[in-house]
Amino acid sequence: MVAKLRTPKDCDGRTVELGSRVRVLSLSGQWFDALPNDERTEVASMIGEIFEVDDIDEYGQPWVSKHWPDLAEGTCHGHTVALEAHEMQIVSEPSALGETEGVEK
Repeated sequence: MVAKLRTPKDCDGRTVELGSRVRVLSLSGQWFDALPNDERTEVASMIGEIFEVDDIDEYGQPWVSKHWPDLAEGTCHGHTVALEAHEMQIVSEPSALGETEGVEK
């Protein structure tokens, strides 16, 4: 087992855990700028939306995913992105029972 290098935090300094629900506040970085225009538009649509943290990698980076179905063609594609603290805000945390509960501000 690899020890995490850092504990992931949101923009308010709260600890982000697997299953936390976070609002994407922004997306930035060279990876985002390098996306083709159509993909950048799709990924940018994640800003303002709420996602459950799917994974936290060995570096302590939280990841969220979004999928776009194409019903006419019967296909689906998606993106999974890693978020920095300034790019997300917790809206609910995972409970001990695996359910989410609201976070009071």
